[in-house]
Amino acid sequence: MNANRPASRRSLKSDLARVDAHTVKSGEYEELPELTEEMLSRAKVNKGGRPFSPNPRKLISLRLPADVIERWKATGPGWQTRIADRLSKVR
Repeated sequence: MNANRPASRRSLKSDLARVDAHTVKSGEYEELPELTEEMLSRAKVNKGGRPFSPNPRKLISLRLPADVIERWKATGPGWQTRIADRLSKVR
């Protein structure tokens, strides 16, 4: 088993069969407010995702000896970030 994947599938914890079986009745529409131009003018579009980084990382391929990689991995999570920090200090 892959160590990064959860042991079981995650669940929405929702009864999707009941949601799918629901039919909207005319009275339910009366509960919704009418959309106005003022409401639409205040609307914001949220595209989601991560914010753009001012200093984005670039993917490279670097061959290192296996013992060097194992020593860094032995320092625990975040070892790649620590390598990047160490390399950025060398000028």
